[in-house]
Amino acid sequence: MELNRKPEAVTAGTPAGFFQEARTLIKENIREYGMYIALFVIMITFTIMTDGLFMSSRNISNLLDATGYIAVLAVGMTLVIVIRQIDLSVGFAAGFLGAIAAILLTQAGVSMYITIPIILVLGAVLGLINGVLIAKIGIPSFVATLAGMLVFRGALLQITEKTGTIIIKDEHFNAIGNGFIPSIVEVNGLHLLSLVLGLLCIVLYVLSEISTRRNKLKYEFEVISKPIFALKLVFVSAIIAYITWILAQYNGFSWTVVIMLLVVVVYHFLTTRTVLGRHIYAVGSNPEAAHLSGINVKKITYIVFGSMGMLAALSGILFTSRLQSATTTAGTLFELDAIAAAYIGGVSSAGGVGKVTGAIIGAIVMASLSSGMNLLGVGISYQYMIRGGVLAAAVIFDVMTRKKRG
Repeated sequence: MELNRKPEAVTAGTPAGFFQEARTLIKENIREYGMYIALFVIMITFTIMTDGLFMSSRNISNLLDATGYIAVLAVGMTLVIVIRQIDLSVGFAAGFLGAIAAILLTQAGVSMYITIPIILVLGAVLGLINGVLIAKIGIPSFVATLAGMLVFRGALLQITEKTGTIIIKDEHFNAIGNGFIPSIVEVNGLHLLSLVLGLLCIVLYVLSEISTRRNKLKYEFEVISKPIFALKLVFVSAIIAYITWILAQYNGFSWTVVIMLLVVVVYHFLTTRTVLGRHIYAVGSNPEAAHLSGINVKKITYIVFGSMGMLAALSGILFTSRLQSATTTAGTLFELDAIAAAYIGGVSSAGGVGKVTGAIIGAIVMASLSSGMNLLGVGISYQYMIRGGVLAAAVIFDVMTRKKRG
């Protein structure tokens, strides 16, 4: 997010002006930067407490893989909350759709390349049903999706009650949750393709930021000064490079991480560079005003819930392939983890505020807490209480920042 400061008014030419603007930047955009600061503090703390084990290549790789299926859900949940709705059905929808995928692969003998599109389309249809119940019939989203959660829970039990667990032996499907992209060649023990992918991410990020800045200047919008802008580019690029270097030391980027990155890129583009994205945030900010301005609020609701259903299907695929099986308990509490990740990532319960990139950071924050506490041997009871406290703090932070702005 760019700070509201006119180019000609910037006084960052001196060291004092530079640090003053940096402080103002963080203060006025604390909602966006707060989660990055929190993640940085969490990682540094656990790295010190575990004597560096937390930031080891193996642990970071496992942490990101374990984050994948929740992060995908959190992206969709962010958009749902942005339009002032909620979806409680996504957890067991993911478990149910993952079980359907397992049945198609094992009992029906359907190819993975056919199974995955079928599951994604089925997920979108189920999401659209929620959208119709909410937007057309007028059922509150809490009630409609709670009903869906119970239906999907029962359906999951029904199709897994005979075997209990459906084991998947398709190596290509299981690789989605457990495999890594090919290294092509290793350079001093580092996976070359992963390094190239990381470099590509940095280039795309820098070009995107420069393009956004140029467009704002073209239309005389306010932007931050060049020194602060350059510092931001260097800082984020350094983080991407460091994570890439850590992963390249192990097995490189996993397919789960690649899929997660693709979801973020696609949804970030849709929400920031398209008319649809602007309409979604307009509906979230003020549904009545959006309707009066000609935006089809019902259509936006259908699209958001259909998208949520598709991402729930993708989450189910990632989770099922990671376990290499479908179980009766798949999807339990997924929706709560996704909601927590979205709120920690900066989405506002008042609607109209939230970024998909923030949802990913929120999911990584939750996964980092779990990973760090597991390494320290913290009991599961304390883990739940600490994670609950973090979520409460995120919501309190949201309420307090909205009061200050109001």
